[in-house]
Amino acid sequence: MKNIIRIFSIKVLVVLSIITLSPVSIYADNTPITNTNAGNWVESQSRINSARIDEINNMDKSNLSRREKRALRNEVKSIYAASSSDNGGIYLSVGAVIIILLLLILLL
Repeated sequence: MKNIIRIFSIKVLVVLSIITLSPVSIYADNTPITNTNAGNWVESQSRINSARIDEINNMDKSNLSRREKRALRNEVKSIYAASSSDNGGIYLSVGAVIIILLLLILLL
């Protein structure tokens, strides 16, 4: 029985120290989102990017030098990278994952 209490108290101390030492600040904001132009801006940016990619694909690249071709290739890669990074996912830090795992271990 003493071992169970000792193990439980160690787990509680570890969780409490992680919670108190991690610099996490979460503030609830109850104001509604009123900016409806954000979606329009994203759509216009995607149209501009797709137009630029179409323009690059339709170019006659036979007269371009090696450096110009490389610059175009890098531009296309950067456009794809910028468009794929805006997927609206949920990101968790390593500390948050550790806290979630510890809470699951304690509760289960």
